[in-house]
Amino acid sequence: MAFKIVLSDNSLIKESFEAITAIVDEVICIVDSEGFRVSALDRSHIAFVNLDLKPTAFDEFECETPEKIAIDTQEVNQILKRMKKTDVLNLSCDEGNFIIGLKGDVDREFKIRLIDVEYEAPQPPALTYNSRIEVPSTLVKDCITDMELFSDKLYFLFDQDYFRVKSDGEFGDADIAYIHGEDINEAVKSCYSIPKLKEIFKASKFSEYVEICLGNDMPVTFNFKLVSDDGNLGFLLAPRLEEEE
Repeated sequence: MAFKIVLSDNSLIKESFEAITAIVDEVICIVDSEGFRVSALDRSHIAFVNLDLKPTAFDEFECETPEKIAIDTQEVNQILKRMKKTDVLNLSCDEGNFIIGLKGDVDREFKIRLIDVEYEAPQPPALTYNSRIEVPSTLVKDCITDMELFSDKLYFLFDQDYFRVKSDGEFGDADIAYIHGEDINEAVKSCYSIPKLKEIFKASKFSEYVEICLGNDMPVTFNFKLVSDDGNLGFLLAPRLEEEE
């Protein structure tokens, strides 16, 4: 057994994979002395997802040798949905399986066949942002739902005072403004797909706040950080450019 991970607060993994599964159907997991990491690029190359959990995020974390495995996210997510809140989650692997153990009133063990992959874990592009803010995750999720009333796209805008979300469509438009209180020196604006944003903000349960890094017509980065600083669930989404209309 290359690694053994034990987690009593199983919602940490459950909520992570709920959002990850909405974006990608397979991921590469890396387990080593630095923790448990998951990264993947969706098939359309529009969205990138990265989960990084430090060893301190778990009740127990043992890793004898670094391990890289590829798994089907749908299969994992189906099992995680079967967890009870009181179940203690155990993760490990053998030569051909990712093993999910659920220990509660009864002990259950599930083995998911590993996927053979010939590529390395994808890495996000190196981007420099001059504008970033931190806002409540549910606020952004609600904004996305409001914008969907009129369009399948929306605009994120930062200026010195406000974080704004706007959309316009054939039958109407919407504009939401939130006073962010951050130090923003450069006003920025970019357009994104609402269906993709809805998938990403399934991660709103992971963290109360989300950091949004934005540039003009650039990919947007969302970082859902644990308060304890023991982990981060991050997403990068390519902009929807005007010439695509």
